[in-house]
Amino acid sequence: MTTADSYNITEIRARFPSLTIKDNDTNRIYLDNPGGTQICTTSLDKIQNYLIRNNANRGGSFRTSIDTETILLDARRAMSEFLNADSEREIVFGQNMTSITFAIARSLAKWIQPEHEIIVTRLDHDGNISPWLQLSNETGAKIRWIDFDPRDCTLSLKDFKKTITDKTKLVAVGYASNSVGTINPIKEITSIAHSVGALVFVDAVQYAPHAPIDVKDIDADFMVCSPYKFFGPHQGVLWGKYELLDKLPPHKVRPAENNPPHKFETGTQSHEGQAGTLGALEHIEWIGKQFGGQYASQFSKMSDRSLHMHCGMAAIQEYEQKLSAHLIEGLQKISEVNIHGITDIQRLDERVPTVSFTVQGYHPRQIAQIMGDNNIFVWDGHYYAIEIINQLGLEKTGGMIRVGAAHYNTIDELDQLLAVLTKSVVKH
Repeated sequence: MTTADSYNITEIRARFPSLTIKDNDTNRIYLDNPGGTQICTTSLDKIQNYLIRNNANRGGSFRTSIDTETILLDARRAMSEFLNADSEREIVFGQNMTSITFAIARSLAKWIQPEHEIIVTRLDHDGNISPWLQLSNETGAKIRWIDFDPRDCTLSLKDFKKTITDKTKLVAVGYASNSVGTINPIKEITSIAHSVGALVFVDAVQYAPHAPIDVKDIDADFMVCSPYKFFGPHQGVLWGKYELLDKLPPHKVRPAENNPPHKFETGTQSHEGQAGTLGALEHIEWIGKQFGGQYASQFSKMSDRSLHMHCGMAAIQEYEQKLSAHLIEGLQKISEVNIHGITDIQRLDERVPTVSFTVQGYHPRQIAQIMGDNNIFVWDGHYYAIEIINQLGLEKTGGMIRVGAAHYNTIDELDQLLAVLTKSVVKH
């Protein structure tokens, strides 16, 4: 793999049609990306082409059904290579991460006994908490909580080591916080969990759009992510170690296949969504080919496509760290702003570019509306990370404002947000 050109934001933005849209002659600035990114042309083309040329159900002996099988298999293989999994048979598609997690929790109920314990964290999205609370209610297993340090919103490995016991059978943890951006030490957590025989379920929804993932290196047991968070359509994806997926009992109709991954894919799937996921992964592959050559030495023993995708994500990660630094430094210049999470510029490798904050004297919805009036899209509230909001004592004051950059955002867009914020809140 040859060294590629430097990251070209103009070329990248040209691959996203929605970035050219204006409202009343004002550009849209999409900083709502933690809730879902914009979709790239390669994904849109795959969706349209599938629906026009190949739209059919699986299992037929006619052209469109046969072509559908080919497309779905390629999407599964590409997703496997994106995560550096052992096999496409370890990839399960579904409606979204939450639905898949509830389904796996329901299956795991067969393996969980009343004397067992389940560990969850207060740093997680509720999609990686509520399914396990429900599993606890159904099985009698005890829930053990891991808290976070409110000063920088990081989990403590020391606390984790104190909490885990030989009774722990499952650890559910996020790769990165959808609320405050913290990247958790997943590899270390997995190692500790496996030392007592516990399974590890990782929510990588907020991490996958921002950095390379190698499931073989991490060695977790299950991982979920969402293609609509990395430039594709609304889909959910589960990766699981094949031997576990093979043993895990599914909830399915009788004629459905009995082997992974299909035994977990209930009913007719979103074929166009899987085709669109393939297109999103091809976009990441393109970034790797164009701008990721210098990162190739970081990765070994991968297929060409997997290497290109991992190099693409490495290029994205380096670019987005520049966005994070600029945004955090800009917000810190506004005295009324209080950022919740890691703010040390030397620790940007410990966070994704999702930055949440409060503004003294303002309800978060007020700030979000001010931004919306200027065609700058940001979130406010709890973003389903209700434990974080409760721990920070912000549930009665409307939560936080969340600004989430993606690989197609620019420094200029962040400057526009900072200018509007400064003009609105700084006391003159």
